[in-house]
Amino acid sequence: MSDDLDLDDEAMPAADINMTPLIDVMLVLLVIFMVTLPALHHAAKLTLPRANSQREQLSTPHVDIVVDAAGHMRWNAQPVQESSLSVRFAAAARLAPQPEIRLWADRATPYGHVARLLAAASAAGLARVGFVTEPDSADQEGH
Repeated sequence: MSDDLDLDDEAMPAADINMTPLIDVMLVLLVIFMVTLPALHHAAKLTLPRANSQREQLSTPHVDIVVDAAGHMRWNAQPVQESSLSVRFAAAARLAPQPEIRLWADRATPYGHVARLLAAASAAGLARVGFVTEPDSADQEGH
């Protein structure tokens, strides 16, 4: 009779939960969340910070380039066309020591104008480009 009890115990199905499908589903959900999270993050509106700048010594050779909101450019206070910038950048790159390009861009200037200007300076071999900013109004009151 004890043999009959042993046979019944072996015939009983196991009551353990199979974890493999659960782990597979969790990994798929993790991958889906990892893929969609960056897309959701880019939808947020950003407020860019103001620059906290200090006056720099003007002893190094430099070229001032001003870009206004309409895209008009000036090279050391002289009007210049965007088409002639590459020639001027190439001439400046041949100077020893190379001058620093100081970019004065209006807040309303489209990024495309600034990007083209930076690309032309980089293509000519100019390595030093500085952005001129206005200090915060709190800094001006304190000094």
